[in-house]
Amino acid sequence: MNKRPLAFFAHHQGRGHANRIMAILEHIPDDRPVTIMTAAPSQFDDRPRDATMVELPNMIGAPSRSPALHDQPTPEVMHCVPLGVEEMRQHMGSIAETLRKADPALFVIDVSAEIALLSRIMSVPAVTIRMHGDREDVGHVAGYEACVAMLAPFDERMEQASYPPRLRDRTFYTGGLCTTRAPLLDKGKARAMLGLPEDRTMTLVIAGGGGSGTPYAPLTVAARAEPETQWLVAGPVHREGHETDFGNLQELGWIDNLTDYLCAADRVIASAGDNTVHEIARAAKPFLCIPEWRYFDEQQAKARELERLGAATYRETWPASIPEWQRALSETDALDAGVLASLHDDDAARKAAHWLEEQATRLWAVS
Repeated sequence: MNKRPLAFFAHHQGRGHANRIMAILEHIPDDRPVTIMTAAPSQFDDRPRDATMVELPNMIGAPSRSPALHDQPTPEVMHCVPLGVEEMRQHMGSIAETLRKADPALFVIDVSAEIALLSRIMSVPAVTIRMHGDREDVGHVAGYEACVAMLAPFDERMEQASYPPRLRDRTFYTGGLCTTRAPLLDKGKARAMLGLPEDRTMTLVIAGGGGSGTPYAPLTVAARAEPETQWLVAGPVHREGHETDFGNLQELGWIDNLTDYLCAADRVIASAGDNTVHEIARAAKPFLCIPEWRYFDEQQAKARELERLGAATYRETWPASIPEWQRALSETDALDAGVLASLHDDDAARKAAHWLEEQATRLWAVS
């Protein structure tokens, strides 16, 4: 008998949602059809298996068709559902029509509380992929309650105390899911390959790609705080025009061999993006976490859990003076990097796929 498909929705902002789904797809059984709905299908060009792709209209920023419609208040049970938006009508209509035609065994949502509600209204069992943050509001809780279960792509130790126990009991924790597959190298070998000195302290800063980039000014203060340290910055930085460059502070720009630099580093400074955290955990490096702004304080919440576990040093904002940097770096160097490393699980994607297959089978079993 042919199996019902697994359907996936991937939020198209950033590559993290798509990369996570592709990591899981690699382990979905070949006889289970897959349908993927997204507004950015090109992000799945390198998917590891066949799938039916459904391109959704991009509704982000699309206007309402009248001022009166735009001004209608948002219901508490929803987050962003302006009225009279043609692209939104088409977007949600495409999802509904795909669910109607595909009749999936399970709809995996990464991520949207509103789409979880739509799936329940369509009488389709859904699993939502969990993220950290202040998500105790009516809309998020309704989205969770509408699902048959939740999938958390992180270690259960990182769970927030605020997440309701009744929902925690319905959550499957995969362990830390990292989508990076590059091989890990010995620090000395990595430095030799990159042409970096063997005997110098090396700090890697992973600059976030959101907004205008990581501010450059605090990094110049860090370079002054530790003049003997080599500071390497991977990713875009934002300059305000008053910064002074220092010889021990080097911008790498966008690089495609981040893992090599992680292996070469003595410590890492980065935001609290899901894959970034697990990349650093995979490399087992002392971690100073400085979150970027995200909806629902997602990164701040995750950083607080990392600090609680002793897996990272946490600062809400970039240190603004030499003494502040010295304190933050001293705390980071005192960390046991093994705690962070224990939060990563090489087998997380396979565990997620196996659990999804179990749910798809269990829910449709006829006694």
